[in-house]
Amino acid sequence: MKFTRLVFIAFVMSSLALALTQVAVSAECVITDLQVCMGAVSGSPPSTECCAKLKETQSCFCEYAKNPLFAPYIPAAKQILATCGLPIPSC
Repeated sequence: MKFTRLVFIAFVMSSLALALTQVAVSAECVITDLQVCMGAVSGSPPSTECCAKLKETQSCFCEYAKNPLFAPYIPAAKQILATCGLPIPSC
C-alpha cells in the first residue's frame, strides 16, 4: 500500500512539474511583444528595436509558426529575419 501511494505521489509531482514548465514557456512567448515589427511586416525595413525584439524572442519562433493564425505572416517574417541577420528556424 505504501509503495502504491509513493508511486502515485511521484506521478502527481512529475505531472505538476511538467505542466508548470509548459505554462512558463508559453508565458514567455507573447506575440504582442512583436508589435514593433508590424511596419516591417507591411513592407518597411525592420527597425533596430524590431530586430532586437526578434533576437530576444527567437526561442518562440517555432511556437508562433505552429499557430495557423500566423501562417500568412511567415513569408514576411522570413524576410525580416534575414534582414535582421537572424537565422530562420527549422522546426
